[in-house]
Amino acid sequence: MNTTYSFQIYNSTSLLPLEWNSLAVDNIFLTREYLEVLENSSPVNMICHFIGIFNEDKLAGIVITQFLFAEKLESFGERDQCLKTSVRNFAFKNFASHVLFVGNNMLTGQNAFAFDKEANLPKVIKTLHKAINQLKKDLKASGKKVHITSIKDFTAKEIEPLQAEFKNNYTFSTQPNMIFEINKNWTAEQDYIDALSKKYRDQYKRARKKSDGILKQKMSLADIKKYEDVIYDLYFHVAKNAPFNTFFLARNHFSFFKEIMKDNFLFYGYFLEDKLIGFNTLIKNRNVMDTYFLGYDETIQREKMLYLNMLYDMIAYSINQGFSEIVFARTALEIKSSVGAKPVKMYGLITHSNTLINHNIAKLFNYLEPKTDWQERNPFK
Repeated sequence: MNTTYSFQIYNSTSLLPLEWNSLAVDNIFLTREYLEVLENSSPVNMICHFIGIFNEDKLAGIVITQFLFAEKLESFGERDQCLKTSVRNFAFKNFASHVLFVGNNMLTGQNAFAFDKEANLPKVIKTLHKAINQLKKDLKASGKKVHITSIKDFTAKEIEPLQAEFKNNYTFSTQPNMIFEINKNWTAEQDYIDALSKKYRDQYKRARKKSDGILKQKMSLADIKKYEDVIYDLYFHVAKNAPFNTFFLARNHFSFFKEIMKDNFLFYGYFLEDKLIGFNTLIKNRNVMDTYFLGYDETIQREKMLYLNMLYDMIAYSINQGFSEIVFARTALEIKSSVGAKPVKMYGLITHSNTLINHNIAKLFNYLEPKTDWQERNPFK
């Protein structure tokens, strides 16, 4: 029997098919509720679209895309002021400022799509290809030409069926996803501490001692709204000093997230003498804990080893609550490695609308993607 697959592009979560969440049971980041958060509190330079793939009239696939345009960005990241950064920013503005991500550029990992297990995978992916091409046409018709199309983030095994369909795309690999596997025998933070070698147990003790005087508080929606401006300043300071940025969160992002996702979104504030000096966020994704955005006062962070203490707090909570792993995502690879996270290599596909540039996409990609040298640690006995 020759099944026919079709697609529908939606520009609002209110238009999604009623059965959408039936395909999102394994990933909170594809649910209607999370996509509503994204739609209503997305960065100012981001437009989200959602694609439904159908087998006849049955929903067979759900997809998220993000179109990012750099015109509204104040900064691409200010930490590395050098010639290569200037060249990269010039290249970004002139050749890569309009990027269509198939997937979620705000997260690390395969959060691009979910398909019905009974679906014909090559046909679904071929239909996805058609949908992406149609979306690019629609964006161009509204005056938004797509420079780069990127499909991300996949493990080596996950990307194989995509490579078979998207033959003209360049396969790239960025910084790894840092994954912390929780030992099945651990039931409390002390089990984790006992598993550390002496050097890293000493690091743990030193960090905890440095944090004396800091009060950690689980914050409610009312708390988040009360401190919204301080929270945004703490976040923006960290984001602005990252090596490279393609977006900045909306000011109401965390409060809206909490309002919609409730107990699945955790927000922890760190206070010193009644002043909010840092925060971190976590998202419960079934039996996996995803770390999300954070912020801190840089001067206090160094003195109190605040970032390292946040990592230890995330590990302790996830062990106590019975999660199987923590997605620490990319960035700050070495310090995450020092607490026990392991790198998982991630891949994506990229293509440029200009044929000449696309022929040299590997060179352009090397300008746009900052290289990171780091040393992997093993903190366990």
